[in-house]
Amino acid sequence: MQLKISHVTTYTYDEPVHYALQQLRLTPRSGHGQTVLQWESTVTGGTKQASFDDQFVNHTELVKVDEGAQKIEIVSQGLVDVIDHQGVIGQHRGYAPLWLFEGPTEMTAPGPGLRQFARGFKAEAGGEDTLTQMHALSARIVEAVRYETGRTDMSTDAETALAAGHGVCQDHAQIMIAVARLLGHPARYISGYLMMDDRIEQDATHAWCEVWTEPLGWVGFDVSNGISPDARYVRVATGRDARDAAPIMGIRQGSGDETLQVTLQVQQ
Repeated sequence: MQLKISHVTTYTYDEPVHYALQQLRLTPRSGHGQTVLQWESTVTGGTKQASFDDQFVNHTELVKVDEGAQKIEIVSQGLVDVIDHQGVIGQHRGYAPLWLFEGPTEMTAPGPGLRQFARGFKAEAGGEDTLTQMHALSARIVEAVRYETGRTDMSTDAETALAAGHGVCQDHAQIMIAVARLLGHPARYISGYLMMDDRIEQDATHAWCEVWTEPLGWVGFDVSNGISPDARYVRVATGRDARDAAPIMGIRQGSGDETLQVTLQVQQ
């Protein structure tokens, strides 16, 4: 399946910017069942300073906002051919060793709630094979944490989202990563795009997780939708948690408020 993606991110500032730097992870890579046929990213109101692959082999660009600018627009768009591998990514590759995905991060560090959740789940499903166990874990998480927008944000960690009982795809993915690691399985966060069946316009990018299983290797789980990724999914960035794989992160100096607007289309 070929997916056409258009992703426009616009920042506006009520006062001229003194200094701002944006880190972009918006370019998908070929491999793992997807082939990038065409892709380009352009920036208006800023200048690309560097381009490199980070420790997780994410294509990364650094953009400096033009001094005095009050608006920056980042357009990332292209065409990707995707094959349905039922979420199976396979063997581990890249600079980061597999053991790096076993330990907690600030966003996935387990507190009392996550530990209790993991113990209860293990007592009920501990005898299953890893793949069956992870599908069951995905279903259990979405029962405990209902999908609800506007209640969490990029700073919400897995422990907080579980305690709140509501969240979005970022929260579901980070909770599953945290619990999978407690159960002894390496797990990682994926940011990317999902073509919804009933619409072209999307509210935001999507997120899911991958868990290392034997003998399949990495297998993806979209907790929010209760499935493993298929041909409607495009992987863009990988990391230990949402911060590692964030599409855009930045710093800014100066006073004034910032407004963010995202326009995203994913269609066949």
